[in-house]
Amino acid sequence: MDLWGITNIGKVRRQNQDVFKVLFDEERGIAVLVVCDGMGGANAGSVASTMAAEEFMHYMGKYLENIGSQKEIAEKMTAAVLVANKAVYQKSTQSEEFAGMGTTLTAAISTDCGEVIVNIGDSRIYHVTKYGITQTTKDHSVVEDMISRGDLTRAEAHRHPNKNLITKALGTNMKEEPDVFFLKLNQGEHLLLCSDGLSNVVLDSEILFELQQDKSVRECCETLVDMALSRGAPDNVTAVIFRK
Repeated sequence: MDLWGITNIGKVRRQNQDVFKVLFDEERGIAVLVVCDGMGGANAGSVASTMAAEEFMHYMGKYLENIGSQKEIAEKMTAAVLVANKAVYQKSTQSEEFAGMGTTLTAAISTDCGEVIVNIGDSRIYHVTKYGITQTTKDHSVVEDMISRGDLTRAEAHRHPNKNLITKALGTNMKEEPDVFFLKLNQGEHLLLCSDGLSNVVLDSEILFELQQDKSVRECCETLVDMALSRGAPDNVTAVIFRK
C-alpha cells in the first residue's frame, strides 16, 4: 500500500479552494482519502472545502477502530457526509460572507473488505488497472446530465463552456446524500482522486499511461499536476493517488 497527494493553486486562481486529507494505517491495511473542491466568493469556498474534509475525516477517524463490512462502511461514510454537509450548511447561514458556499466531496476507504466510495459534485475517482481506466464516480454536473440525455458526447463535454457547472454540492441544502460505489482493488491497482482542475485538462488516457509506468505514486502525482500546470491550469489542481 502506498499513497501520495498534491494540491496546487494553478495558474489563474488567486486562492486554492481545493483540500485533500488522508488517514493511512499501513499495519491494519486501512486508507481513507478525501478531496473537496470549494465554491463561494472571497474565502467562502476554502472555508466550505476545509470544513467538509475535516468533519468527514473526524467522523471516520472515530469509526476506524471498529471497521466492519463494506455495507457498514458505506453507512458510516454516508453518515460522515451528512455530518459534514450539516456543518457547512449551518456555517453558510450564519453570515452573509458565507452565504451560498458549498463544496464537492469525493472520498474512498480501502480495507481488507474492499473499497467504498462516496461522491457529491464533480470531483472524481478513477480506478486504474493494468488493463485500463474507469471513472468510478459519476459527475453531478450540467454536462453529465446532457450526456445522459444524449444531447452531448463525452468528447464534446470536455470542451463545453458549462463543464464547470455542477448540479449538486455539499452544504448548499440542509440535507444532501452522496452516491455510493463499491470496488475490490487487486494488489498493484490504483485509485486516483482528483478535482476538476485536473480532469478538465488531463485526458483519461494520459492518466492511464502515467499510472501504468514503473514509478512511485509521488512521481505519478507530480507528473499529472505538472501536466495540468503546463496547459495553463485555469483552476486549482488536486491529485491523490492510492496504490494497493
